[in-house]
Amino acid sequence: MSDMATTAPCMALTRHGAIAHLRLARAAKGNSLSAELVQQLDAAIDACSADGTQAVLLEGDGAHFCTGFDLSDLDTETDDSLLARFVRVELMLQKWYRAPFITAALAHGKTWGAGADLFAASALRWALPDATFSFPGAAFGLVLGSGRLSALSGVAAATDWITSGRRVGAAEAHRHALVSAAPEALDGAQAMTRLQAMVDRLDADTRAQIRAATQLRSAADDAVDLARLVRSAARPGVKERIARYRASLRANR
Repeated sequence: MSDMATTAPCMALTRHGAIAHLRLARAAKGNSLSAELVQQLDAAIDACSADGTQAVLLEGDGAHFCTGFDLSDLDTETDDSLLARFVRVELMLQKWYRAPFITAALAHGKTWGAGADLFAASALRWALPDATFSFPGAAFGLVLGSGRLSALSGVAAATDWITSGRRVGAAEAHRHALVSAAPEALDGAQAMTRLQAMVDRLDADTRAQIRAATQLRSAADDAVDLARLVRSAARPGVKERIARYRASLRANR
C-alpha cells in the first residue's frame, strides 16, 4: 500500500504500509484536547481498527506532546457540557487502550493532564529526556485515568502523582514504568523503524493474543473507570472548581 496522508485542523494521520503516524497538530495550544481533537482521535482509532493497521505512533507537534484538556473556552462551558466532554475523553482513552493494533506514544515537553492519560493508555510509552508528566485533575475533583496509571506505576507512585499534581521528570517516570524504555533522544522516524521491526517479527493474530494475555486491566475495569469519572465530574460546581484551580496557577506564576 502506498503512503497516504489525511489532514484535519487538529491532527494529521500519515500511513506507511501497515503502520500509521498520528500527529496532534495544535502546537499553538500545546496540543491540548479540544472537543474537536478528541472527536478526530476517536475517528482515527476507529479507522485504523477497521483497515488492518498494525501499529500507530502518536506524537505531538511543537514544543509539547499534549498539555491536557483544552479549557481555553471555559467561560462558554457549563457543568453539564464539561461532564459530556470528560466522558468523551475517557471513552476515547479506553478505545486507544483496547485498540487491536500496537499503540505507541512518543512524549516530549509537557505531557500533562489528559495528555498524560493518553500517554499512559499506550502500549509502548517512549519519552525524550525533556518530557515532564503531571496529573492535576484531582485539584478540581476529577478522577480520570487513575486506574490505568496505578496499574502501570503502582499504587504509591500513582497516588503521589495524582494527589500532589507535581511535575514528574522522564527519569522518575521511567523508574515507575510510566515510561516503558529509558528516555532517549528518539525522533519519529526512528520510532517508526522500531514499530516496523515489531510488525515484521510477529503476525497480527499472535500479537493480539499476547496483548490480550498481558494487558494489565480487564474490559470490566473500563466500566468502573467510567463510573468513577462520571461521579466525580457530575458533582455540582465542576466549572467553578476548574476556574479556581486556573486562578491559583496564575497567582503562583
